Amino acid sequence: MTTSTPKTLGVHHVGLTVPSLEDARRFFTEGLSFETVGEVPDYPAVFLSDGTTMITLWQAEDPESAVPFDRRRVIGLHHLALGVADPAALQVLHSELAARDDVQIEFAPEPLGAGPAQHMMCRIPGNIRLEVIALPVA
Repeated sequence: MTTSTPKTLGVHHVGLTVPSLEDARRFFTEGLSFETVGEVPDYPAVFLSDGTTMITLWQAEDPESAVPFDRRRVIGLHHLALGVADPAALQVLHSELAARDDVQIEFAPEPLGAGPAQHMMCRIPGNIRLEVIALPVA
């Protein structure tokens, strides 16, 4: 078997087109404590970071005629998955997100496959699926 060094260094950023830039920004800054690290008002786009991952939010040109993503019939991003520190942090975040009126919980924290990792899934502003994963504490 031949082994080689990967040619990439991980994800630099994830870009998401959203129907409301401000609704999506509010979710990431208030709901997940991301910081706004830049923006281009003329584009319009906002750049957010949690210190590890950068998310670029792009305003859909015509949100009224934009077609929502269908994970089973459209090629593209199926969902965004972010990690949290541990299962306790996942439970806390689930409670916080469930209390928001701009989040729809798809399922509460549960084992990921056979475990021991846990995950939850929700829909955030723009109908984007967000998975949150907690690895077990070592």
